[in-house]
Amino acid sequence: MKRVELPSPNHAHRPADCVVDVLVLHHTELPLQESLDVLRDPERAHRVSAHYVVGEDGTVFRLVPEDHVAWHAGHSHWRGREALNATSIGIEIVNLHGDRHNYPDAQILAVIELCREILGRHPAIEPRNVVGHSDIAPRRKVDPGLRFPWAWLAGQRVGLWPRPGAAAIEGDVQPALHCFGYGPAGEVDPADIVASFQRHYRPARADGVADRETRALLADLLDQVGHKA
Repeated sequence: MKRVELPSPNHAHRPADCVVDVLVLHHTELPLQESLDVLRDPERAHRVSAHYVVGEDGTVFRLVPEDHVAWHAGHSHWRGREALNATSIGIEIVNLHGDRHNYPDAQILAVIELCREILGRHPAIEPRNVVGHSDIAPRRKVDPGLRFPWAWLAGQRVGLWPRPGAAAIEGDVQPALHCFGYGPAGEVDPADIVASFQRHYRPARADGVADRETRALLADLLDQVGHKA
């Protein structure tokens, strides 16, 4: 894995009492050089950055040290907390739109290696806390997209993946989604939260309908993290 140090001025000191416990994966929506330019531009009205950028060939650019805050999550919510920049690490993966374009194998192999290194340095990042931007910002964000290979990552011990065969959750699915980590219904349309879950864990059909398959996948994930649906 080729690595390049390319510091960004867009960062802040991480508060001493903050424990890094969330890893957020994004797609850039821009080509590599434009992405690096945006993430390193101190003159933008809304300055943004990420800890790492992974190019299509697997090159990893480090922009912000992990002990500093990068500005990648925006308005975000996960497991009862908001404004996740302070407790997260962000990886931008070069892809113009992860719903339409596949991620090259070399790029995903580099993402997996980088993620496993980060998880080794930050043991508080539980498997369910490896999330996409769409998980922590339903409706507002869709990255890293429907074509991102979450199952491949989970098979390499980066994140979770549901097992088939669980009994489906009955009744209102929103409390179970909230229990797993998604933002509470009321801030966004409940269907947007369902769709965000599906984008990650059932990308073949992310229609926002809490059908029986979706409910069964959620039930299994809750079982994996020690909660009963």
